[in-house]
Amino acid sequence: MDKVPMTVEGHRFLEDEVQRLKTVERPAIVAAIAEARSHGDLSENAEYHAAKEQQGHNEAKIAEIEDKLSRADVIDVSTLSGDTVTFGATVKLVDEDTDEEVSYKIVGEFEANVKEGKVSITSPLARALIGKEVGESIEVITPKGTRAYEILGIKFK
Repeated sequence: MDKVPMTVEGHRFLEDEVQRLKTVERPAIVAAIAEARSHGDLSENAEYHAAKEQQGHNEAKIAEIEDKLSRADVIDVSTLSGDTVTFGATVKLVDEDTDEEVSYKIVGEFEANVKEGKVSITSPLARALIGKEVGESIEVITPKGTRAYEILGIKFK
């Protein structure tokens, strides 16, 4: 079983989400099923079938999150330091073609959100950055073509 790397914040988010699914969503779905059952014939009851389908999706999501939590490798980024890019590092880059500066934090897969500046540890960009130091250049193949970046800074926060 592979470990799932995640930050402390990501782990907390998953715990909160599974709790919400169990204590808020599950009872609401059970109530919807009970309401639909009270309408009579279940074979032609669209509300009943929709509620049962929603129940299946909710239970599958709970199982998926609990699986990730059981395999979690929680990494407290605030305890990390160093001169090389690792999981949890926030890396400041400059695009060598456009001189545009960007910063990305390397996080677990489910935590990734490019709009928030978070990239997955499994992304091509993160894989190219791991193990590199300030001043080194990397090339990454993106949907818009190959991009070259220089690492300007590495910090852990």
